Amino acid sequence: MTVRVERSFEVDTSPERVWEFIADPEFRARAISVVREYSVDDPDGRRATWHVALPIPFVTKTIPIQTEDLIRRPPEYVKFAGTSSVFDVTGEHEIVETEDGSRLENTFVVDGNVPGVERFFRRNLDDELENLRTELEAQLRTQR
Repeated sequence: MTVRVERSFEVDTSPERVWEFIADPEFRARAISVVREYSVDDPDGRRATWHVALPIPFVTKTIPIQTEDLIRRPPEYVKFAGTSSVFDVTGEHEIVETEDGSRLENTFVVDGNVPGVERFFRRNLDDELENLRTELEAQLRTQR
C-alpha cells in the first residue's frame, strides 16, 4: 500500500533562502523526527544516508535509507528518492514565490514493505511536515 501526502506552507522570505534550506540534505534530515543520524555521502550533497527508527512492530533497529536528489532546479524544485528494506520514499519540494515571500509545496509518497509502515506515515506525515516548517523558520531566524 502507498501513502501520498501533499501539504504546503508559506514563509516570509525569498525563494532563494528557502532553497538554501530545502536543497541541503542535512537540513531535511534534521527536520524529520524519526531520523536518528545521517551522513552526506558526496561532496555536492545529492546523496545521503538516513538512519530511521520507526516505532512499529517488526522493526527493532534503525533502518538505513539511501537517499538521492534526482532533480534539482535551483531555486524552485528538488525531488529526492530514498530506498530501504522497510520502505521507499519519494519527496518533492517546490518553492513558489508569493507576494509576501514563498510557499513551499511538499509531496511525499511512501511505499511500505513491512506491515505498519503506511499506517505510521499516514498518521505522522503531517507532524513531520510541521517539523520541516519549524526547522526552516528556525534556520531563517539564525541567518538574519
